[in-house]
Amino acid sequence: MNDMTQPKAQFRHMKDGTAEDWNIIADNFGEFGKGLPGRIMDHLKLLQGDFGGFQVDRYTHCLQTATLAYRDGKDEEYVVCALLHDIGDTLGSYNHADVAAVLLEPFVSEANRWMVAHHAIFQGYYFFHHLGMDRDMRQQYRDHPYFSRTIEFVSKYDSPAFDPDGEVLPLEFFEPMIQKVFSKPVRSLYKQTVDKVE
Repeated sequence: MNDMTQPKAQFRHMKDGTAEDWNIIADNFGEFGKGLPGRIMDHLKLLQGDFGGFQVDRYTHCLQTATLAYRDGKDEEYVVCALLHDIGDTLGSYNHADVAAVLLEPFVSEANRWMVAHHAIFQGYYFFHHLGMDRDMRQQYRDHPYFSRTIEFVSKYDSPAFDPDGEVLPLEFFEPMIQKVFSKPVRSLYKQTVDKVE
């Protein structure tokens, strides 16, 4: 929440902003950014109760995917990507993988971003043909350096994570990993400003 007593920029049109105005905004941006991990977790919880025809709800699926990756020894960044790979289902019902990848992009490696962005196409191997689609659509990426990585993600962690009897670690278990991954962008238009504010 914004405190009405806090300093505010004086301009009403960006063209009139001064360095002082923009420093006030940058300070506020830094504080707002610190709350991102909490907002991410709150948004993930919106998937609770949404089964979409599956045996587990989308929230449980995300937790189970992350649990499988964690138990298999994947690093924290990878596990967070596994946890959030379907976070886009709420607002990006027709491009959920793209939405998740965009949220993760400033904070993760290109390998992990690409894996999340393309997982929907890769998992299609298991069901596209039942819907009149091309199950081999992922073959267009056969020569891509992250092809095998994404195959592994969907086959070992994403696709088997619809098991009502499978292990599901709670969100609280993953919270420190989320806090760490989202603590500071590794690439962003605003990275220089973020670095200066800290």
